[in-house]
Amino acid sequence: MISPYLMFNSNCEEALNHYVAVLGAKIDMMMRNSDAPPEMPYPPERKDKVMHARISIGGDVLMASDAPPEHFQKPQGFSVSIQIADVAEAERKFAALLDGGSVMMPFGKTFWSKGFGMGVDKFGIPWMINVPAEGF
Repeated sequence: MISPYLMFNSNCEEALNHYVAVLGAKIDMMMRNSDAPPEMPYPPERKDKVMHARISIGGDVLMASDAPPEHFQKPQGFSVSIQIADVAEAERKFAALLDGGSVMMPFGKTFWSKGFGMGVDKFGIPWMINVPAEGF
């Protein structure tokens, strides 16, 4: 199994709650820095930040955390891709997921799909929503 691990700029919990609301994701577990044993120190101002979380969307898993500020880098060079069977559902999820973000390719029919769109959500994560056409 391959599970993307998303690193957030101190807004991981907010992002995961957004994915629960718009994608029907389920937060399977969320561990904060304050849950770490004493031998794993963290800056006091980061005690409530997410050390590790796992969500499921359908049968797929995404993992995530709040990157320490000195290690955070803007996501690039990938997209989280979701395959959805129903065009209307895919278009609705695409609009809700990218609300407050930026659309790179508006949702619409393509030669390879009944519906496809891509963009970056308000948390900086790149997404692609696809409704596969027959044979693809």
